[in-house]
Amino acid sequence: MRKALRWLLALVVLIGTVSTAGAATAAEPKAVDIKDRLLSIPGMSLIEEKPYTGYRFFVLNYTQPVDHRHPSKGTFQQRITVLHKDVNRPTVFYTGGYNVSTNPSRREPTQIVDGNQVSMEYRYFTPSRPAPADWSKLDIWQAASDQHRIFKALKPVYSENWISTGGSKGGMTATYYERFYPRDMDGVVAYVAPNDVVNKEDSAYDRFFARVGTEECRDKLNGVQREALVRRAPLEAKYAAYAAENGYTFDTIGSLDRAYEAVVLDYVWGFWQYSTLADCADIPADAKNATDDAIWNSVDTISGFSAYTDQGLETYTPYYYQAGTQLGAPTIHFPHIEKKYIRYGYQPPRNFVPRSIPMKFEPWAMRDVDTWVRHNARNMLFVYGENDPWGAERFRLGHGARDSYVVTAPGMNHGANVAGLVPDQKARATARILDWAGVAPAKVQENPSAARPLATFDARLDKRDVEREPALRP
Repeated sequence: MRKALRWLLALVVLIGTVSTAGAATAAEPKAVDIKDRLLSIPGMSLIEEKPYTGYRFFVLNYTQPVDHRHPSKGTFQQRITVLHKDVNRPTVFYTGGYNVSTNPSRREPTQIVDGNQVSMEYRYFTPSRPAPADWSKLDIWQAASDQHRIFKALKPVYSENWISTGGSKGGMTATYYERFYPRDMDGVVAYVAPNDVVNKEDSAYDRFFARVGTEECRDKLNGVQREALVRRAPLEAKYAAYAAENGYTFDTIGSLDRAYEAVVLDYVWGFWQYSTLADCADIPADAKNATDDAIWNSVDTISGFSAYTDQGLETYTPYYYQAGTQLGAPTIHFPHIEKKYIRYGYQPPRNFVPRSIPMKFEPWAMRDVDTWVRHNARNMLFVYGENDPWGAERFRLGHGARDSYVVTAPGMNHGANVAGLVPDQKARATARILDWAGVAPAKVQENPSAARPLATFDARLDKRDVEREPALRP
């Protein structure tokens, strides 16, 4: 009997030991690879993974509803990328408002917080376009809802703080996202974001062009622009040959003549959007006595004669559609050019979208966003360039804003960033971004002037130059 009891007792102890060991093993599961975690998200699929030292970079498709109000009425595949560093680091949610790059890159806030980066292709930019395309579902709320769904899907993986960002139309996109889903992000950094509150009132742009840069530079630019219209006949003949050689057509805008004038009228705007005052040295100084080739080359270099061809417009159809339905578009005057030389003036977005796509402008859309930002902005930073035309109509803050800022980088164009701010503003902006991301070191919390990006600069990853696109596209 005693032997039996001892055997039974030993068996109980053995079972207890095995159970304890099993519990310990269960408490320490093998780490799941980040790719597997991403692909376990319903609707997420892998396009490709590209290596980059210190990161994992994924190009993915995510299934989105065409209409977030009626998700059962069809879906499309939206392309996103994930630059993965560590699930314990903050995440930056970036969109440029257009196509997404499928090569690894790191936006300024991502370098500042040393975090992960999720980048989204804007809906209706191919290949992220429903088929067939119901263009009425391309609006700022639907796009913000795309971001919201992506954030909700990825937040369980990247559980630390999130900051949204974007430049130009991407800065607008980050702002609209914050307006419609203000509880998602911990901070917003919007670069060079236009804010066309009243589409028909654009005098701010005329005032900008009357004083930007120096009088000498303005006179040189104005002279080339005027001369390009004075010499319309010979330069349009050159344009026709150029179009024929490259297979360009003009069905959407209506004629080569309309396209030519649109390119020329973009010239001064395009210069200040992408160039600096130092680049004025490259502008023909005596336009009246310059050769046709000199005038052509200067306009082509800055405005691009392919911009208003059918082939040049096609990629940007979603932008022009939004400009003509919600975002608004600038109209400026040309006091240095006699009226007899201007046949069309700044043409409306309707002229740049195929007529088969219906458009109707909603004047309340931008007023709503502007009012919300003035009274409800929280943890928002707006960065503008002193010499960027798009900053003539910008976001401004009212009494209801909290921990939010509008700053201007001196001498900078459409590529303005935090690094280009004056030193005290640069340090303060960097400190706020670090704080919103939840990674501000103790010394920065005590002394914001000590704020620096947490990651070292990487020339390949940290793209500093403005993304070059034809003028009159933010």
